Amino acid sequence: MPHYKTPGWFTVHVFNRIVALSTKLGLSVWGSRVLRVRGRKSGEWRSTPVNVLTVGQDRYLVSPRGETQWVRNIRVSGAGELLLGKRTETFTVVEVPDSGKPEILRAYLKRWKAEVGVFFDGASGNSSDDELRRIAPDHPVFRIVALDS
Repeated sequence: MPHYKTPGWFTVHVFNRIVALSTKLGLSVWGSRVLRVRGRKSGEWRSTPVNVLTVGQDRYLVSPRGETQWVRNIRVSGAGELLLGKRTETFTVVEVPDSGKPEILRAYLKRWKAEVGVFFDGASGNSSDDELRRIAPDHPVFRIVALDS
């Protein structure tokens, strides 16, 4: 059964809305963007705030809550859009295998542990590679491949 942790009331009704509104106004909160992905069944655009992580020259989307709707949708569509204010970036994704996740999860947790650490089963930015490999299957990670506009 896919791993998924439901966000709490405050996250859904206050925090995500503030981050989404700020991002729509062009104010990135620690790398935040609005992710738009086509629904896998409806084909309708679906939006959610996300944190875009940069590691070296690559950028990633990490799902702290596991097998979310956006994860399921992006696996089917293979593409999406990142919005910041009036700027829209179209991209495709490559899903990162569990073996490639420790460095990415470590960087993600170092940056956003205060915000999302509760979803990582006690792991932190200082966790060992073995600990990060243990939680890797519960956290889908996608490398962003920008499309030339």
